[in-house]
Amino acid sequence: MGGVKVVTGAAAAVLLLAWTGPAPVLADTIEAALVRAYQNNPQLNAQRSSVRSIDENVPQALSGYRPKVAITASAGVQYTDFNSTQGGTATDLVKSEFHGVDAPRAAGITATQTLYNGNQTANKTRAAESQVSGAREGLRVLEESVLLSAATIYMDYLRDAAIVEVQRSNTRVLEQTLKQTQDRFNVGEVTRTDVAQSEAQLAAGRTQQLAAESQLTTTRSNFRRIIGNEPEALAPGSPVDRFLPAALPAAIELSLMENPNVTAAMFGIDVNFLQVKINEGALLPTVTAQLAVQQSYEEQLTTYRSFGASAIAQLSIPVYQGGAEYSLIRQSKENLAQQRLVLEQTRDQTRANTVTAWGQLVAGKAQVASAQAQVTASEIALNGVREEAKAGQRTTLDVLNAQQALVNARVALVTAQHDRVVASYAVLAAVGRLSPQVLKLPTTTYDPSVHYQQVRDSWFGLRTPDGR
Repeated sequence: MGGVKVVTGAAAAVLLLAWTGPAPVLADTIEAALVRAYQNNPQLNAQRSSVRSIDENVPQALSGYRPKVAITASAGVQYTDFNSTQGGTATDLVKSEFHGVDAPRAAGITATQTLYNGNQTANKTRAAESQVSGAREGLRVLEESVLLSAATIYMDYLRDAAIVEVQRSNTRVLEQTLKQTQDRFNVGEVTRTDVAQSEAQLAAGRTQQLAAESQLTTTRSNFRRIIGNEPEALAPGSPVDRFLPAALPAAIELSLMENPNVTAAMFGIDVNFLQVKINEGALLPTVTAQLAVQQSYEEQLTTYRSFGASAIAQLSIPVYQGGAEYSLIRQSKENLAQQRLVLEQTRDQTRANTVTAWGQLVAGKAQVASAQAQVTASEIALNGVREEAKAGQRTTLDVLNAQQALVNARVALVTAQHDRVVASYAVLAAVGRLSPQVLKLPTTTYDPSVHYQQVRDSWFGLRTPDGR
């Protein structure tokens, strides 16, 4: 009979490309697809921009260490009408009066430096740095999600394309079977029932083919959405077992240390702890120093020019501010307790995800072997049923059932091979190592620390490091 040739062996995606013939020299690979998704996915690029925005929290916090300088200037017109009497007795009274219009002008500069504010600036800086670290872990979460989605949709397309060809091959075989049955009916070897059974099976095969083609169209659209191009000449995908821990306990231990969801929650605890310290700092004294210089002209009709300079240290001790500061401290402590519980919940969820993904990987390996054995046995059974049918020991329905069993076995093998590859990527994501560096993808990896170092110690400037 015709159909798709079954290929056995360890390569998980061989059957997925058997229908295309020899693999093209310039076939698209799963690694290349992952690179395109990593570089061009708009959701991932938006998250990178969000991380760059959070980087700016650090120079904002560091500004508390730096002086604040203000230049003031004023100019205007004033009218003065002055009348005064000086002297101790009526005989020596001196009366003076003057009136007129002058143009007072003044310019000055004031520099203020905070010397101590209850360590609020230091704690705000450390909190901002923890926010940056947490944002980077959030970016890792999305990177893993995008790479896993890209690997999944790549294998989805291989699976669905292979299933389409399996169903098309099945339709061609059923068409040939119907023709042979009609010929045998014409010579009286079979009955009309046999012809009807062949026609029904062919109609069912065409329905399965149409459903498979519809699914392939949907998968093609999702491939374009996630990876950024239309699928064309895809090479087989392979598992990433070589990057995985050797056993489940090691995978669980690794996931609790390196999964970005866990590490992001840890940094969240740091941020909330420092927020408690920041709010407590509001109860401590504040010490500032101020230097001021001012030059004035025509402030009064009798004074043409004046110059002043001052250096002042100020101590402010908060006594009571309505109770808001105490409420903020209590609130931040509750937020800290909540974040600690979030960390425990995240660890539990990560452990569960790792165990689930590992179980799917183990099951996937066994399913591939079982499905390959099923295909081999189904092919042998179909050949035997056909030979027996020629000798009159089997009916047409037996042949059709054996043919459908072979189709189901081939679809099961294609699906098992797909699931086995995707499960290996899922385990790698669960332990926190699904990244371009670990996969050794041929691409320049995005380093969020570059932008951070560019803006961390910036004292002024409106342009972003990329020139906007």
